[in-house]
Amino acid sequence: MNLTRQETGARKKTGAVLRAAELEYRRHGDCFVSPVTGPHTGARHAAVDAVRIPAGRQWSPPGAAAAEQIAVVLAGAGVGTVGYEISRMRAASALHSPAGSTYSLSAGDREMTVYVWSAVPSGGGTAGAVRPGTGPAPFRSLWNGETWLTPPAANVLFRPGAGRAGLCLRCGIMQPGETLGVRPHEENEAVYFVFEGEGQFYLHDRWVDLGPGDGVFAPPGVRHGARNPHSGHLASRFVVFGGSVAGMPAYLTDDLPDL
Repeated sequence: MNLTRQETGARKKTGAVLRAAELEYRRHGDCFVSPVTGPHTGARHAAVDAVRIPAGRQWSPPGAAAAEQIAVVLAGAGVGTVGYEISRMRAASALHSPAGSTYSLSAGDREMTVYVWSAVPSGGGTAGAVRPGTGPAPFRSLWNGETWLTPPAANVLFRPGAGRAGLCLRCGIMQPGETLGVRPHEENEAVYFVFEGEGQFYLHDRWVDLGPGDGVFAPPGVRHGARNPHSGHLASRFVVFGGSVAGMPAYLTDDLPDL
C-alpha cells in the first residue's frame, strides 16, 4: 500500500499510494472495516476507513459524536441519517456529521461500500461542535457543490468552518486530457481517491496509475495532483474525490482548480 517500502520516517515525507485491492477488512459488529489511511501510512490527522455494510445491515459507529465525520458511498444504495435528518444514499452520495452529532448508514438489498473520514476537534471531545442549523447541508452528491467555472470541474461539497475540526471534501471531474493542478499544500494532509474511471495521481515525484477505490495520501508539503491521460473517442472521464484535514486550505480561495 505504501509508495515506498522504506522505513516509517521516509513514508511520512513521501506519502502513500492506497490500493483498494490491498485493504484488509475485519468484522465490526454487523459490518466490515479496513483502515485506509492513518498512523500506519504516516498520517497525523487524516484518518479514513473503508466500511462494507452487508445488505439489510446498518453502520452506526459508537462514539461518532466525538468526531467530525464525512462518509462517501462508492457502491450500493440505502439510507443515511445525520441527527434527525434522513436521506436516500447511493453511489456518489456523501454525508457530513459534525462533532456532537451522530449518523448511520443502512444498506438496501445489496452491500454498500463507503469511505469515512474522521477528525477530532481541537481540544478533543465535542468542544467546538456545530450547533444544529449552523453547519453545511448534511447530505450532498459528488456531482454538486460550489463549482469552479474553468475546466476541469472541481466541486466543493463540504468545507471547514468555525468550530469544526477542518474536514474538506471535494470532487474533481476530468475529461480526457485534463489535469488538476500539481502542487504542495504546506499546512494540510490530503487524501484523495478515484470514484470513476482510470487515470493517474501525482505523488511526491511520480505519476501512479489508479482505478476506482484506489487513492493517495499526501503529507504537508508533498506535491500531488491528478490527470486523465487518455485520449480518443473511446476515452472516458476520470472522477476523483477527497480532501484535506487541519484548518482551512489556502487553495479553496484560489481561482484555479487543483488538489
